[in-house]
Amino acid sequence: MSHIKSGKDNNFFIAALNITLAVSAYWITSIGLVFVNKYLLSSPELKLDAPLFITWYQCICTVGFCYFFALLRSLFPNIIKFPLMDFKISVSRKIAPLSIIFVAMITFNNLCLQYVGVSFYYVGRSLTTVFNVVCSYLILGQKTSYKALLCCGLIIFGFLLGVNQEGVSGSLSIFGVICGVLASLFVALQSIFVQKSLPEVNQSIWLLTLHNNINACILFLPLLLVSGELGRIPYFEYLWTFKFWSMMTLSGFLGFIMGYVTGWQIQVTSPLTHNISGTAKAAAQTVIGVIWYSEIKTILWWASNIIVLVGSCLYTKVKSTELRSRIENETSADKEKRSNVEESSSNSRDKRLKMEESTIISEEKSKI
Repeated sequence: MSHIKSGKDNNFFIAALNITLAVSAYWITSIGLVFVNKYLLSSPELKLDAPLFITWYQCICTVGFCYFFALLRSLFPNIIKFPLMDFKISVSRKIAPLSIIFVAMITFNNLCLQYVGVSFYYVGRSLTTVFNVVCSYLILGQKTSYKALLCCGLIIFGFLLGVNQEGVSGSLSIFGVICGVLASLFVALQSIFVQKSLPEVNQSIWLLTLHNNINACILFLPLLLVSGELGRIPYFEYLWTFKFWSMMTLSGFLGFIMGYVTGWQIQVTSPLTHNISGTAKAAAQTVIGVIWYSEIKTILWWASNIIVLVGSCLYTKVKSTELRSRIENETSADKEKRSNVEESSSNSRDKRLKMEESTIISEEKSKI
């Protein structure tokens, strides 16, 4: 009996340790990525006004890391679990609309971070959920329940209050807020187009990442020329320093690894728990940003953050509850028709639940 109890204790300890490591990796990677990007985009030390160049290099890093981990997988197949990278021009052409949206998303995302503080970054990009509802209705014809709409209203109120309080404190950047709103719009569009594009790569998110970033590397070139950044880069004071390229590469690596740690956290917990962790991380990121940059905020400013966080959590909870209820009803109806395949129906239900909940989490898209 004591051996059985000891075995259960060991299993619990291993599971708890795995969850702790996954959540810690997600928090460190996500928060670290925001602060590294903020340093590159608007550090008084660097004084580098080249957001497109930085974003372009991050895409190059992602492509390089995809091939690097694929190589490691071929050398150590029993240790490294990563798909083989097979780039196809035909696939690249088919996902071109997604790549255009992706380029717009990461460009406006970095521009938002360049012009607003880390502490306001979460609120500045908080309208993703609202745009998801709008785009899902306009593009997919999907209607949203009144409970979910009330949550969206709460998020909008928190966003407007946050913008107002940024203005009161004198740190409001209208351009930064506009970029945040546009980034939120393109995040919502991307979540829809990703689902449409995954069949082109046999549902492999890593193959989609490879093709998408290769397309982005090409799409950024004319933008770099038009913006004049290519002409400014050769005169950048720290262009040939090890520290600059180390930070650039670190940013690219953190952006690449975010996909892994996000999947890891969902795997050892659940999509809903992952969203709760992401919300808590956003709150911690806001507090760290205020402390790190020695900012002073009003009570209403803090209230705006809390309102957005609560609204986002409630939205995900409402959608998850509706999803479970719908799938349970469909499964019950299916069982009445085919009672001899109950186990198969249950497995199918679990798979669909996991997949659709993951879609809800990707729609939130407030991890970084």
